[in-house]
Amino acid sequence: MAAMSLVLLLTLCITSILSAPLKRNSYNYIQPLANGDAQFDLGNRSYIANVVNPKAVLDLSSSTLPIGSSVPVTVISTTESLITQDLLQSVVASYLQGDDVFSEDFLAAVLVSSAATNATVDASALAYLNSYEGQLFVSGSSPASFQGSAPPSGPYLATVKVGLIELASVYLLYADSYRDFLYGAYDSNDGNGTFTSVPAYLARYWNPMIPVPSRIYSWADDRPLAGERVAVKDLYDIKGLQTSGGSQAWAYVTPLADGTAPSVQKLIDLGAVIVGKYKLAQFASGADPWQWQDEHYPFNPRGDGWLTCSASSSGGGCSIAAYEWLDYAIGSDTGSSMRRPAAVSGVYGQRPSQGLMTLERVMPLGGATDTAGVFCRDPYKWIRFSKAWYTPDTYQSTNLTGLSPLVVPDSQAYPKRILYPVEYLPLNNSAAEVVLQEFISNMSSLFNMTVEKFNFTATVQNATDARVSNLTYLTSGPLGVINAWTQWDVVAKPLITKWKELFDGRFPPIDPARRPGWVKFNETLNNAATYQTALQAKNVAVEWYEQNLQFSTAESCSESVMLYDIGPGGKPSFREQNLNESPAASYLAIKPPTAKITGANICPIYGCADFTIPIGQVPYFSNVTYHEEMVPVTINMVVKRGCDFVLLNMIEKMADAGILKTVKTGRTPF
Repeated sequence: MAAMSLVLLLTLCITSILSAPLKRNSYNYIQPLANGDAQFDLGNRSYIANVVNPKAVLDLSSSTLPIGSSVPVTVISTTESLITQDLLQSVVASYLQGDDVFSEDFLAAVLVSSAATNATVDASALAYLNSYEGQLFVSGSSPASFQGSAPPSGPYLATVKVGLIELASVYLLYADSYRDFLYGAYDSNDGNGTFTSVPAYLARYWNPMIPVPSRIYSWADDRPLAGERVAVKDLYDIKGLQTSGGSQAWAYVTPLADGTAPSVQKLIDLGAVIVGKYKLAQFASGADPWQWQDEHYPFNPRGDGWLTCSASSSGGGCSIAAYEWLDYAIGSDTGSSMRRPAAVSGVYGQRPSQGLMTLERVMPLGGATDTAGVFCRDPYKWIRFSKAWYTPDTYQSTNLTGLSPLVVPDSQAYPKRILYPVEYLPLNNSAAEVVLQEFISNMSSLFNMTVEKFNFTATVQNATDARVSNLTYLTSGPLGVINAWTQWDVVAKPLITKWKELFDGRFPPIDPARRPGWVKFNETLNNAATYQTALQAKNVAVEWYEQNLQFSTAESCSESVMLYDIGPGGKPSFREQNLNESPAASYLAIKPPTAKITGANICPIYGCADFTIPIGQVPYFSNVTYHEEMVPVTINMVVKRGCDFVLLNMIEKMADAGILKTVKTGRTPF
């Protein structure tokens, strides 16, 4: 690193009755956190400062501030040799426009770090700082030095120590008003990859507080996900945090995670910022909202605010629909747990090809049917994230999936046909079907595709191989074993055994979606041997599917893209059970009368890639607000296993053509 000259313009707010009106709020220390970090306020905004492990330490010979005092500070990095008012104004304007954490309140002190030799301060710069009621207390153009590397530009909390100043990274605390999170978390910066959880509540709020760092910190970072804020489903281990799986009983008997799931660590290595763990249906079950006991069910911001968030990855989909300050949420999909939350919240989300992401140190459900997906509002950002995350170094072993090795081309070998399965379509709401037909027309025109109506169920049942022609058997047989054994072996049995030891033979308090199955679990029918047999049966079905239904050709990675609806078909589906009894509403996971399985089960059986795509919205009259509201319309796009990037490239072209759009946060996606 080139030698760096540091110009210190550290200014302290001094006010009096005679002074001009303040343009910023004063620093107000609130309390220490349990780990020793500090909570402080600037006006009506609350922050955490990582004072235990500061980002940088600056040697300092003297200061007019008392030892132990703290002041908000802004670090500005530049290559300019003359620090002027114009320079400072331009930088501050860019900070205010590009970052939600920074505010003029951090101009109580300014540290300009210049790469130029013998940088100097123009009088206009001092006048500019004085306009924020600041008074110079340390100045000079003599070189100063950091102990280690200089910090990135952005806002910090400076604490004066003997002979030095510590600069602590700051995190703005957002209230999780939709209660989609279990708790917020941030990197402790201890050098060991440990994270710290934020207390669930602050006295002035009822909601979990989620810490987000300044985006400015990442502006000079060229990693593909630098500064992107990510929420994580509470199945994934993150070092220093509790993994609960949505169960207080599990949290009671298990320690804090002593390592981070490789899938999450990969995101951190790519520059992403983990901001907290979100709520899920207990142990990744398919529990309806009214079956939740341990956790309070999360809220969906769409429509009347009383819509379902679906099941397992519910907090992830709804948090992305709710919060502009959140960029992504990662979750898992075994039976529908990414795709349905994406559908009811009107965001992008996917079940990737089986085996596309390691699930080491992730609480399992189905082992060989579990997958890892990501929610996002912006199709371009979703594509960038997915292509950075899903790379061969973190594919699952074929020994785990029981399938052939993955080959994932990043090409424009697009499908030639759109498959429209007549038992799963049209959509339940005729107004929503109009939205779908317009989407199909636009897509087929853009890619010069033909539309073919067919009966998926009949196609499978007409297979000459009896091992693959019975959809009911494939779902309840091989898939049933796979989706039962791994969680029983790794989670349920150890929890039940430990709870009995601790509580005089009692069964642990488990939500009703899991309790009956765990009480009656039969290891004669479900065990390691039957699991391996189930993997073999699943592989036979996958090979048939990839030869007869969705297959590769010289021109196409997946010769067809199949459409179906995993959501309520343009009708509202509610968190309150009775509201779903109306003909104008719909439960989720309804099997069509002429189908043998729900559409959600297709890719868990066949390993294919299944993406939920928001395409519009339609009105409904709410029996909650007694007002017309809007509900999202989505469609699921399915391609052959391994063709994820081709489908992402299709989505990018459709976004370029205006067919697909970025969705908004709040009541309406569009």
